Amino acid sequence: MSLKWQNLKLAETLYLTSLENTICLTLRKKTSSRTTNSYHRFYKYNNIIKDIDINRPNQVWVSDITYIRTVKGFCYLALITDMHSRKIVGYDLSDSLELNGCVRALKKAIYQAKDIKLLIHHSDRGIQYCSNVYTRILKRKKVAISMTEENHCYENAIAERVNGILKDEFYLDQTFDNVTHAKRAAKNAINLYNEIRLHVSLDYKTPNMVYKLSA
Repeated sequence: MSLKWQNLKLAETLYLTSLENTICLTLRKKTSSRTTNSYHRFYKYNNIIKDIDINRPNQVWVSDITYIRTVKGFCYLALITDMHSRKIVGYDLSDSLELNGCVRALKKAIYQAKDIKLLIHHSDRGIQYCSNVYTRILKRKKVAISMTEENHCYENAIAERVNGILKDEFYLDQTFDNVTHAKRAAKNAINLYNEIRLHVSLDYKTPNMVYKLSA
């Protein structure tokens, strides 16, 4: 085992230990929350990434919302992930499914990106992503818009996979005392996911390594 590999594994172990120790969790019976409402009046865009060859960062971003449990109810984590590097490029956690959380995540992603020329934004057909406010931002930045077909969640598989990793590996599938603790946990989990977690699909590199090397 190389020294570099050992150092990465040690860093991951230390980070996970810190994550466990600093987040106050309260276990209770798990419930779920629906995050997608595709029954609305806004225009629904076609899926334009079905047959596309993904070969660079900022070529396709995939967006999704996942719920996080707290003692008093749910909060919602809006995520934007670069499809090539698997890096989470924007996120926001709020106590509401309203549009603002998704808009904040999108603005963060755009702000950190060096070049979004020819970028495609892909999402489900939820009201947040179809809304005039959200699509207007994308159009103003000349970002192409792509959406899943109705009820075809497998067309946003990367986003679903990232949700699963954050919950299953980084403790976000817990019940937090409050939104403040949930925000702290989400920030730590996303930093760990981007900076330390090695991906087999990325040739045992981290998302941030691939994003920086290829951007």
